[in-house]
Amino acid sequence: MANQLLQHYIKLTEFLGQALGPDYEVALHDLTDKNRSIIAIANNHVSGREVGAPLTNVALQILMDKSYEKQDYRLHYRGVSVGGKKLRSSTLFIKSNGKLVGMLCINFDDSRFQSVSRNILQLCHPDAFVEELYQTHNAPEGSPTSLPQVTTESFHNSIDAVAGDAVDRELARLGVTADRLTPDERIQIIASLEAGGIFLLKGAVKDVADAMHCSQASVYRYLSQIKKDEG
Repeated sequence: MANQLLQHYIKLTEFLGQALGPDYEVALHDLTDKNRSIIAIANNHVSGREVGAPLTNVALQILMDKSYEKQDYRLHYRGVSVGGKKLRSSTLFIKSNGKLVGMLCINFDDSRFQSVSRNILQLCHPDAFVEELYQTHNAPEGSPTSLPQVTTESFHNSIDAVAGDAVDRELARLGVTADRLTPDERIQIIASLEAGGIFLLKGAVKDVADAMHCSQASVYRYLSQIKKDEG
């Protein structure tokens, strides 16, 4: 059962979806069940999720870093849909007496507009100009023209997909494969996943263990060691 306060946002979710149009997904999360947090969603073709989908990696990170305590919303960060589309995302933090109880998220798919913009520029300028413009807009991280580095939000319908994606990101960061991990690399990955909030999801230990090709007991042992070292 959704939090009483969130009941008022269910119709708002539907309204915003209709008012903003098909390129805007609007998703309402109830944080009392992180594994099945989405209780209402409009234009869900944008991310490919359904009612009952879990929290995203960015939402879990927000719970861990408690940034919602100093902010009422987060605007214009990057997301990627199940199908690989790049999205522009914003989240409103829904609070009750200072406690975070829900999130209202808007995910904008601007691919149609990017295509129109590119076609218009090609009518006016040589292709080389257009390519240069887009290369500058999508410059590599760390270059003078790049946007500030932020976590990209990934959207999934299941816990195992959220956990698998989180592990894959860490493997890519370390440049290794799951079957070649050393104990030190495993603990690095577990520590990063713990900081990112993945273990707030029930069943995530099993899914992380599967993705890392190790036992659940090993994951619990690494988590215990991390907490001991932090203490």
